[in-house]
Amino acid sequence: MTKKIFPKQEILARLHRTIAESKPIIGAGCSIGLIAKCAEIGGADFIIVYSTGKSRLMGLPTSRIGDANPTTLSMLEELQNVVKDTPIIGGIEAVDPRKLDLRELISPFIEIGYSGIINFPTVANLGESRIAERETVGLGYTREVEMISIANEMRVFTMAYVFTPREAKLMAQAKVDCVIAHARGTEGGLVGYTNVSRKGKAVQTIQEIIEAARSVDPEVICLAHGGPFAHPEDTQYLYEHTDAQGYVGASSIERIPIEKAITEVVREFKSIPIKRRTAEQKIQ
Repeated sequence: MTKKIFPKQEILARLHRTIAESKPIIGAGCSIGLIAKCAEIGGADFIIVYSTGKSRLMGLPTSRIGDANPTTLSMLEELQNVVKDTPIIGGIEAVDPRKLDLRELISPFIEIGYSGIINFPTVANLGESRIAERETVGLGYTREVEMISIANEMRVFTMAYVFTPREAKLMAQAKVDCVIAHARGTEGGLVGYTNVSRKGKAVQTIQEIIEAARSVDPEVICLAHGGPFAHPEDTQYLYEHTDAQGYVGASSIERIPIEKAITEVVREFKSIPIKRRTAEQKIQ
């Protein structure tokens, strides 16, 4: 099978065309071929592969399961087989201490056929004290920033999840191509997060992150993810109250829609009554 790898400039040109058309950029987290195939048909601008997606397909809350980087590498072939013309971005856990040379960490993802990378799993969702603890041994968020910087030197398309304005500035300084303002775990569905911040608070945080990133790089593409933005209709509020240029969905793409669709279709099948035929009808 021929691997289609999209050069960084081609991906950026596509995204800027979408922006110029006043359309949202949509990134779709996809963990199996069927989901990726449907996301492409639906118009996703890029497909993102996370090792944590395996947990969603197991019916579990989004969780770290197993060895992140080998898992993400192993997931690509199935998606490549059915995705025709959409860049596929690979999630890299930058703080894997077995690969201290970040070029050696990044290279297998590009060699196998990923068209870009994103810093996920990330230490950014561990909390300030845990991040600070990891920084003391060189395995904190600054290592993720360094990974993005090196990837850009390698001319690889880069995306980054950021949780705070400070992180946004660091990633913008590293010349990340696309900042994703993370509004915390996605609510909704059967195993979604609860007590997530309200939309008003979430958009305030997202906008602060966007402004911080653009104070360093006015041209950086800014998207949003998670929190109370779990359904397509939620993003209207997002776009009305922030400068986000699009949305990245994971649970909202490959978990919640599947939960809903399968539950409803099984109920529909179950609701059809069986009418027993009479003996005369059977003879006819």
